[in-house]
Amino acid sequence: MGFLAFIIRRLFLLVPILLGVTLLTFVVSHVIVPNPVLVWVGTRHPSPQQVAAITAQYHLDDPLYTQYAYYLVDLVTGNWGTSPVTNQPVLKLIGTYFPATFELTIAALLISVAIGIPLGVLSAVWNGKKLDYPIRLLYLSGVGSPPFLLALVFQLVFSYYLRILPSSGRLSPTLLPPTHITGMYTVDSLLTGNWVDLVDSVRHLILPATALALLTFAIITRITRSSMLETMNKDFVRTARSKGLPKRSVTFRHVLRNALSSTVTVIGLAVQFLLTGTVVIEYIFFWPGIGLYAAQSILALDFPSIMGVTVLFTLIVVLTNLVTDFAYGVIDPTVRLQ
Repeated sequence: MGFLAFIIRRLFLLVPILLGVTLLTFVVSHVIVPNPVLVWVGTRHPSPQQVAAITAQYHLDDPLYTQYAYYLVDLVTGNWGTSPVTNQPVLKLIGTYFPATFELTIAALLISVAIGIPLGVLSAVWNGKKLDYPIRLLYLSGVGSPPFLLALVFQLVFSYYLRILPSSGRLSPTLLPPTHITGMYTVDSLLTGNWVDLVDSVRHLILPATALALLTFAIITRITRSSMLETMNKDFVRTARSKGLPKRSVTFRHVLRNALSSTVTVIGLAVQFLLTGTVVIEYIFFWPGIGLYAAQSILALDFPSIMGVTVLFTLIVVLTNLVTDFAYGVIDPTVRLQ
């Protein structure tokens, strides 16, 4: 019952956060764009019929608080506006672009965790020894290197000079996309047994996922190392060692298990960064995801799309925080009682 109450309490806390963000987004949109009709119509000289239709559709003659109420209803019912550039519903466009970003994020997260946690453990176990310093140099270089610079270097080295990996896109232009199931090419290729598309989509995924993962892997390594070193000085670890338990057992069953709570929190923040921070990476690699969609919408002054992406990023941050809280409560039961 304690964990259920913990979950319910966290869910209730989401309501004021979402209301606050949507209110802020709504107010900013009305401050930045004094005449939203011109933005939503997508032309500088709309006809009177177009102005009347847009005004009625978005209730622009009503008071501001009434417009906000309609805005909330539209968000909940899935009416996120229509892009004046493509004349398609914003929510449909988001559903088209989001699977590519999600696929890129999952790949980058797997790389970050697969490299970051083992290096953090090794750095803590070898603390102060010769092998510890190269690991420190590696993750500090990751923290200090801008992702966009690494992306450009990767393109130059692996695509231009070595010509072993593609520099842009999700699939070679000579291949057809796999049968749509999830929208993620690697997953859909695997589910349908399309091995040619699977290999090609993985090759296209390597460079952008690695460039995106380098910063988050460095943070995960640093936090894992710090948490491991702190946990090693706990009394229960000294007790385990005094009992003569094997070093491997003490490291993984006692130290790492208790140190992972901080790492889980950082992984949750990493997911937020990866999902919402793909704009530059996707633009460089011309990866057709939410990041590229957001960049193109900003350049085209596609305001309804910009608003939709803003709301999506807000939902991502809130939901990842919620999942992180749940995971933290599972790993550390004392959190549920606070």
